[in-house]
Amino acid sequence: MPAFSRFLRYFMAVGRLGSIRKAADELNVSASAIDRQILNVEAELGLPLFERLPTGLRLTAAGEMMMASGVQWQRGMTSLRGRMEDLRGLKRGHVDIAVIDALATGHVPAALHAIQERYPGITLGVKVLGNDAVRRAVTDGEVDFGILFEPQSYRDLSVRAFTEVVLGFVTPPDHPLARLQETRFSRCVGEPMIVPARPLAGYQQIAVLEGATGISLDRRVSSDNIRMITSLILQGAGVGVLTSLDVQTEVQRGILAFTRISDSLLRPMTLALCTASARTPSHAAALLLGEFETGFPALGHSASTT
Repeated sequence: MPAFSRFLRYFMAVGRLGSIRKAADELNVSASAIDRQILNVEAELGLPLFERLPTGLRLTAAGEMMMASGVQWQRGMTSLRGRMEDLRGLKRGHVDIAVIDALATGHVPAALHAIQERYPGITLGVKVLGNDAVRRAVTDGEVDFGILFEPQSYRDLSVRAFTEVVLGFVTPPDHPLARLQETRFSRCVGEPMIVPARPLAGYQQIAVLEGATGISLDRRVSSDNIRMITSLILQGAGVGVLTSLDVQTEVQRGILAFTRISDSLLRPMTLALCTASARTPSHAAALLLGEFETGFPALGHSASTT
C-alpha cells in the first residue's frame, strides 16, 4: 500500500501538471524519483501512461484510466479515514457541502459558524453552485451533502429535510406593495421590473405566470445573480421578483420587503437537504446533517416574511 500510494501521488501530480519537473517542485521530491516510479509501473503494465512530448507529458488512454481510478481511490481513502475515526469515537474529519447561491448569506453561514464552534475538529469545504450543479456534486460524490430546489424528480437523491419557498415581489419598505403580505401577479402591471434570468429558481415560475395571465412584464433588468437584483432593488431601480429565500436576510434586517404572489397556479418550491442515495455519510458528515436538519424549517417562507 505505501508503494502504491507514493506512485499514485507522483503520477497524479504529473498528470495534472503535465511535467515531472513541476510535480517534483510541488511535492518536494527529486524528479528522478518520480520518473523512476512511473517507468517501473509502465514496465509492469506493459503500457505507457504518458506521451513524452517536447512541451511536456500528456496522458495516454491508459493514463486517463489510471487518473480516473486514482481520483476514486483518493475519495475512498478519505471515506476510510472518516470511518476509522468513527471507530475511535472522534468528532473529527472533513465535510464537503454544496449549496445554491441564495444560501451564501444568512442562515447557512451562521449554522456553519455554530458547527465550527461545537465541533472544532471538523473542517469544512463549501461550494456555492447552480441548482443542477449542486445535484451533480451530491450524486457524483464530490460533496457529502447539498441543499437544492426540487429534488423529487431525482431518484439518486435522499431527502433528509425539506421546507417550502415561495415567489414574491421584493421592494423597499416604503413601496406601496410592502404593505401587503400577498397579492396577485397582475399587481405588477405598470411597474418597472427587475427579474431573475436562468438558472435562478424564479425564472421558470415567472414564465408560467406570464403565459397563464397574458401579462408581459416591463423588464428593466434581468440578471442571473441574486445580489445584483437585490442591489438594484435597494437602489430604487424597480420591483424585483425573487423567492422568499433569496432575500431572507434583507427582509429580517428590515431593508427590503417581501410580498408573496398569491395566484393559485403558482405552487411553492421545495428546498431540500439531500445526500446521495448510494452513499453512507461519514461520522463527521452525519453530525453536521443532524445540525442542519434541526434548523432547516428556518429557511422556509414563514421565516422570510414580515
